Amino acid sequence: QVQLVESGGGLVQAGGSLRLACAGSGRAFTHYNMAWFRQPPGKEREFVAQIVFSGGSTDYADAVKGRFTISRDNGKNTVYLQMNALKREDTGVYYCRGNRLGTDYWGQGTQVTVSS
Repeated sequence: QVQLVESGGGLVQAGGSLRLACAGSGRAFTHYNMAWFRQPPGKEREFVAQIVFSGGSTDYADAVKGRFTISRDNGKNTVYLQMNALKREDTGVYYCRGNRLGTDYWGQGTQVTVSS
């Protein structure tokens, strides 16, 4: 089992940048495929980006392609989400998810608010 803790959220103006981090503890973090999801106010949770356990493959939601970059440092048990050119519609709670052998583990989330 892995425990996940997100950090790096905050208030930023439109056009600005933030970098989120998701620190994992527990065994075998490097065996987990990792992803970021977000939940905008009043909406369902939605997929943002994912990275396989090796870091060799990534995927993004269309809404963030070209602006967000997911990466991981398995030596630090951490996954990052670099968010550039932020828009108001990027506002929401951002969650980190780890997946292994069909089981999902979620962090508690970190709030990102983009002001105009």
